[in-house]
Amino acid sequence: MTIEVAIAGSTGSIGTQTLEVLARAGEGYRVVSLSAGRSADLLIRQALEVRPDVVVIGDTAHEAEVRAGLPSSIRVYSGTDAMADCARQADVTVNGIVGFAGLPVTLACLEAGRRLALANKESLIAAGPVVQRARRTPGAELVPVDSEHAAIHMCLRGIDAPADGGPSRVSRLQITASGGPFRGRTIEQLASVSVAEALAHPTWSMGPKITIDSSTLMNKGLEVIEANELFGIPAGDAGVGLSLDDIDVVVHPQSIIHSMVTLTDGATIAQLSTPDMRLPIGYALAYPDRSNTPFGAIDWTSPDLFGNGTLTFELPDRRAFPCLDLAFAAARLAGTAPAWLNASNELAVAAFLQGRIGWTDIARINQSVLERHDGGTAESLDDVLAADHEARVRADELLKQLR
Repeated sequence: MTIEVAIAGSTGSIGTQTLEVLARAGEGYRVVSLSAGRSADLLIRQALEVRPDVVVIGDTAHEAEVRAGLPSSIRVYSGTDAMADCARQADVTVNGIVGFAGLPVTLACLEAGRRLALANKESLIAAGPVVQRARRTPGAELVPVDSEHAAIHMCLRGIDAPADGGPSRVSRLQITASGGPFRGRTIEQLASVSVAEALAHPTWSMGPKITIDSSTLMNKGLEVIEANELFGIPAGDAGVGLSLDDIDVVVHPQSIIHSMVTLTDGATIAQLSTPDMRLPIGYALAYPDRSNTPFGAIDWTSPDLFGNGTLTFELPDRRAFPCLDLAFAAARLAGTAPAWLNASNELAVAAFLQGRIGWTDIARINQSVLERHDGGTAESLDDVLAADHEARVRADELLKQLR
């Protein structure tokens, strides 16, 4: 049986690595659609190589260019609606779109009862209650692609549910963080860091937005919210009955242990591999089977075992990296608060990458916007869209003041 795959955000880091995973997998998969925001040249090259049925360019201004670069046998569309349509058709959709823009694809895939390989954490964070309803669609599956959540997913698969149908034996989740490029620096030392320094991640190769989020630890904070949605009390069949207070963040600079699950008897189960996003991508594509390609495999016989062979752990510096606690605060406020924080952070990170604000201003903007949260609920998609818009207006006002 051939699994049909749609790749949303095919020209980004996750999308290009997905194509590599599929190329290594050989038979058994077929790419039926590719979509990208505005990288027309790369999208054309990808489509000429894998020959999907459909190609979608999000920016309608590039539709004619993409159409001219591809044979007539490949159908070309543009716009976010067309991206969502592709997610309804494939067996598996890899959502590698960056930011809140990935929400339509997330909802379309799940509402169609398909499997979603989710790398776009922002859609789940901002629209948790709406996405949870979509997850309850018969046939819908959500397999996380974030390395930390994929690790938890793998660990939980190895834990048998109580035979008597009683409560889960999971007591805590531990999400690991590399600490980013600024681990060990004080808040005072961080006042003048450059964009280039913030983009120099010590262990992972990622896109610019997520790399900046890693440097502020906002990425880890968002992952806490995501873990609560995926595995906590709201997650239905996938949940293990935990609350936000049962999720820990541990700094692990080597990025070998990607997450851990602690059981009620004190045992802790961890997932270990070298830093390689192709492992969780392959895991989500093959689920519930396993890939035959050993991405991220550790050579336990090597004399140079992941550097000096030492795994270290420490607590995050919450004073130097306040974005982590802002994410916990947004999760506790619930409703549309996570959507507000996510929207604010997207604008603040973009402003930093453009050189309009300093690195420490990212947290200041996010805190100011979150303090203005109106207490709104996220019962519908319209609620989430309105919250996202309102938060962006507030963040933009604050950014203008800083300039």
